[in-house]
Amino acid sequence: MPVLRAWSILCAGHHNNRKRACDVYGYGAFNSRRGDDLHKAVDLVCDDYGIINAPFSGSLAGPFSQWGPDGIQYDGVILLNDVHCVKIFNVRPYRYMGPVDQGEALGYLLPLQERFSGITSHLELQMCDNTDPSPFI
Repeated sequence: MPVLRAWSILCAGHHNNRKRACDVYGYGAFNSRRGDDLHKAVDLVCDDYGIINAPFSGSLAGPFSQWGPDGIQYDGVILLNDVHCVKIFNVRPYRYMGPVDQGEALGYLLPLQERFSGITSHLELQMCDNTDPSPFI
């Protein structure tokens, strides 16, 4: 029996939530290798400056940043409801707090090509508890 996809498409203009395949910087799948670590998120292909939509209805719970081993800061926002909590990185949100509806525009994708020539532009979707978000996308 197929898994039901609970979330809507995150990247405006795309027909599905497509995971980033292999490029010169690695893979976008959950648990793919990142140096000595495992990637505890899923990278979804989006266009630079493309609109990012809320995958589910909930509340924005503030900004969130993480620092890469290269010293680069990755900005994002936390979205949560009674069932899910996700961190969405590489996005510049229109706001950081308050309620949002599924499919509502959250912000736009930051241009990764400016920092990483040849990378597939993508957002990073990480569950707050570091579990795999793939069943929902």
